[in-house]
Amino acid sequence: MSPVLAGVLQVLALVVALGLAYRPLGDYMAGVYSSTKHLRVEKWMYKAVGADPNTQMRWPAYLRGVLAFSAVSVLFLYLLQRLQGALPGSLGFASIDPDQAFNTAASFVANTNWQSYYGEQAMGHVVQTGGLAVQNFVSAAVGMAVAVALVRGFARSRTGELGNFWSDLVRGTVRILLPIAVVGALLLVACGAIQNFAGIHEVGQFMGGSQQWNGGAVASQEAIKELGTNGGGYFNANSSHPFENPNGLSNLLEIFLILVIPFAMTRTFGRMVGSLKQGYAILATMGVIWLGFTTLMMWTEFAHHGPAFDIAGGAMEGKETRFGIAGSSIFAVATTLTSTGAVNSFHSSYTGFGGGITMLGMQLGEIAPGGVGSGLYGMLIMAIIAVFIAGLMVGRTPEYLGKKIGTREIKLAACYILITPALVLCFTAAAMALPTPPHSMTNTGAHGFSEILYAYTSGANNNGSAFAGLNADTQWFNTTIGLAMLLGRFLPMVFVLALAGSLAEQKPVPATVGTLGTHKPLFSGLLVGTILIITGLTYFPALALGPLAEGLAS
Repeated sequence: MSPVLAGVLQVLALVVALGLAYRPLGDYMAGVYSSTKHLRVEKWMYKAVGADPNTQMRWPAYLRGVLAFSAVSVLFLYLLQRLQGALPGSLGFASIDPDQAFNTAASFVANTNWQSYYGEQAMGHVVQTGGLAVQNFVSAAVGMAVAVALVRGFARSRTGELGNFWSDLVRGTVRILLPIAVVGALLLVACGAIQNFAGIHEVGQFMGGSQQWNGGAVASQEAIKELGTNGGGYFNANSSHPFENPNGLSNLLEIFLILVIPFAMTRTFGRMVGSLKQGYAILATMGVIWLGFTTLMMWTEFAHHGPAFDIAGGAMEGKETRFGIAGSSIFAVATTLTSTGAVNSFHSSYTGFGGGITMLGMQLGEIAPGGVGSGLYGMLIMAIIAVFIAGLMVGRTPEYLGKKIGTREIKLAACYILITPALVLCFTAAAMALPTPPHSMTNTGAHGFSEILYAYTSGANNNGSAFAGLNADTQWFNTTIGLAMLLGRFLPMVFVLALAGSLAEQKPVPATVGTLGTHKPLFSGLLVGTILIITGLTYFPALALGPLAEGLAS
């Protein structure tokens, strides 16, 4: 079987698996967030935090819940790392330095999981399982809660109430993420991933010295790392490490876990707003972009010219032979079009255009299908922009799902879109202009610039993957990337929830013959075009200095 055919079959297998999970999972999540009943364990959690799950919140109160919970999470994770040296189960590792502890705490709470450290050489079992793994669950649940609040904004009218943050947070964790992660962890163990609390042990002699490995609860963390579109690996090599991702079957399983909730949430959206066709339109938009990027990445990596590439069957540098070009390309696209950030190959070693595709996927806003929750609300913001553009074309007040998109709504949507590019481009410009940060680059020229552009793109978009080659464990990068992650995560949520509150207060507008059909293929095409044009106009100059220049020169 040719490698290209193997890649096509892997894509088809993913499409079939995602299609089988789409309807039951989407409907189940809609039922979870619409239910008025509380499980006994959920009641205990509400009592522990002193929350009344039946109290409806307007958007300022909902936002305060998001920010308060996240602030406490950052503080807890920071202190856990700073005290690691005095905790049992630390495997003898010292406490984490202040700048790196801040960076890691911000990273995992922001659902980014950017790692400027070697996991197996820095974090013990307590920090890994009691800190990082816990944040993998709750940070994902926060994103899902915000998305559901926006959906309620479309579904409700003449009220500013968006639900209850604490109820949405707990239900998303207990009823959705936890059970699927348990099943995913068991399947990964069956594939060969490790799950233990072993200490550090020598595994043999290597060039006159011993090689050491430590065990850990890897499969359970791997499952939620992918399912919650988190991405932080137990080991520095992430999902290219055989303890995390042993073979081709586990590789497909991990890609499936990355994509299943973001795609299924379009069904949840359609069910909650009372029109499944609206969900299908969003799904079609996400699917077209994902398939397009996957095809382009595989073509770029397989077709790269040169004797070494021809002998290897493609651009195999930085890729695991057990995954090959196809498995690596599919994984790279899935992880950068979502906010996952896990890697099973090193994106710095991709072809110039291949590296650019991974960057562009993040720069789209990670909305195809995007992170859990963040992908859906990001795509809905783009849909609002698309109907606004369509309204300008025909001279009508734009409407979406029976709600008028007026001055207030479009301003909030525009602010959402501008935040991340401003963070990426300003931090990148500062890092290139100052004398010290460029010293962290391994390469010079276009590829070196791509290392820094990729780092801030990954941080501000809450992706967390690295281009490799950049030494990010410095005070400058730990601090600035940490700030980019926090601002890139929570500032957009402010505008999303404000928009949700504004929409919920409106009364429905009846559809007329002039209303744009946002459930039709024409609108999906308009939405794809809007996304690509906005991203292209924003990032093209920066991409031209980095991956495009490198690709054209090769």
